[in-house]
Amino acid sequence: MTHLRLAMFDVDGTLIDSQHTIISAMTIAWSRLDLGTPKPDHVRQIIGLSLVEACAMLLPWATPATHRAVAEAYKSAFHTLRLMPEHDDPLFPGALAALDQLETDGWLLGLATGKSRRGVEAMLDTHGLHGRFVTIQTADENPSKPDPSMLHRAADECGVAIANVAMIGDTSYDMAMANAARAAAIGVSWGYQSLEELRGAGAKVVLDSFENLTRVLDSVIGERSCVPPQS
Repeated sequence: MTHLRLAMFDVDGTLIDSQHTIISAMTIAWSRLDLGTPKPDHVRQIIGLSLVEACAMLLPWATPATHRAVAEAYKSAFHTLRLMPEHDDPLFPGALAALDQLETDGWLLGLATGKSRRGVEAMLDTHGLHGRFVTIQTADENPSKPDPSMLHRAADECGVAIANVAMIGDTSYDMAMANAARAAAIGVSWGYQSLEELRGAGAKVVLDSFENLTRVLDSVIGERSCVPPQS
């Protein structure tokens, strides 16, 4: 069991550049509920959280019922935007090649995302990624990041020791989740939070491109396998 290695990927801001759709959907949701207009920078900061938690962070003064209403309006708006002919949430450069290389090197691949199961399925359809990920953890089955449940559940499903699990993500929520789970925290610089936020949340390494991902993962997991597990 211990020789298996699992690379878990965040989706929005790590594999795909979806910020424009997310900001547009949140703007529509606020408009439908007469809440004004959210600031794009504020919306970018909550990408990665589960939807109701994200709405609560954006609207800390509002009631839980309002947070849920905004979440439902967002889901409706996002679904509508996704069906438009001009919709495009592209893979970041090098993402597909990195997935190919990791599979060639024997890594298991998984997703840990604040997206819904429906949203993940749509992303897999769009980019032809069905069958690539042996475990998919979404907001529908797990507490929001940074709770470690997604990574613990993924490791259990795959029979992988947590010391051999790496979380690759673009937000402090991903890094905090990885550290809470005692997995390796690997940040990426091309997403929606800053280098300082990633390092402050415990990123072991922050990548500037997918090109070095396989080498970095081999190095980090190799180092961790030499360290006795904490009690």
